[in-house]
Amino acid sequence: MFLTPQPLTTDTAIGNGRVAIIFEYDGQAFHGWQLQKSGVRSVEAELSRAAARVADHPVDLVCAGRTDAGVHASFQVAHFDTPSVRNLRSWVMGMNTALPDDISVHWAGNGQGDFHARFSAIYRRYRYVIYNHPVRPGIQRGQVSWTFRPLDAERMHRASQALVGEHDFSSFRAAGCQSRTPVRFLEQISVTRCGEFVVIDVQANAFLHHMVRNIAGALMAVGNGQQPEDWIGDILECRDRKLAGVTAPPYGLYLVDVGYPESFGIPKALCGPAFVTPWFDPASNAPITPTHIHPKQGKAPA
Repeated sequence: MFLTPQPLTTDTAIGNGRVAIIFEYDGQAFHGWQLQKSGVRSVEAELSRAAARVADHPVDLVCAGRTDAGVHASFQVAHFDTPSVRNLRSWVMGMNTALPDDISVHWAGNGQGDFHARFSAIYRRYRYVIYNHPVRPGIQRGQVSWTFRPLDAERMHRASQALVGEHDFSSFRAAGCQSRTPVRFLEQISVTRCGEFVVIDVQANAFLHHMVRNIAGALMAVGNGQQPEDWIGDILECRDRKLAGVTAPPYGLYLVDVGYPESFGIPKALCGPAFVTPWFDPASNAPITPTHIHPKQGKAPA
């Protein structure tokens, strides 16, 4: 979704170089983004086939950030190189015709200058959505996380502020994380309740493998009273994954925004998922629910 509607015009030539695309997907039936062995569904495989069909040649996709099995994206960005030229409507509608129902391309454009979907990104934003109710969800099964234990969102929010800034996030990285460094700059994080839903909204320059899900699991332990508020800061300082508790399930996690310098011409996101969007201000993406909590802003490292 975008802050302003993107009409599917036929008057713009796109291609003969780098093409950028924006798309969304329901991750329930995928084994993550990355291409897998034969017979295992991945977002990359499905999208590559669709792009190749429109371009009329095989393509190599590069995405802004890989997502794990079961994780969703309401705003994901990728690029590929092609000598083919099509208009916006042809790229978008052509790929969607060739895609399964759980992936949808919303925009395509020329990659300006040295645009790179991964390396040009200046931040990524995720939302983790928890259905907090004694009875498990039926309709949204696989699209939200669930806990029957009551969560105190304000307590979770206060605890989460210990994570803002540049830190060694070793306590929140997966054992198999292949990143060369555990240091990340977490720009902001907020925890908000709207009715039976609790939303963890977090933005950073980049994330470690399972970082958001590990943060969500730790914050849920604080929210249900199993751990004190200062526990989050304590385990961050310890830099020991064994101390941080369980990894939250993937189903509540959404990649909702990827930010780029304006010079690249990538449209701005209206952060999703769609049923959560009305709870946030469309310009700032800050929560506007009755339990509105202003997220603490971190100062970017020099």
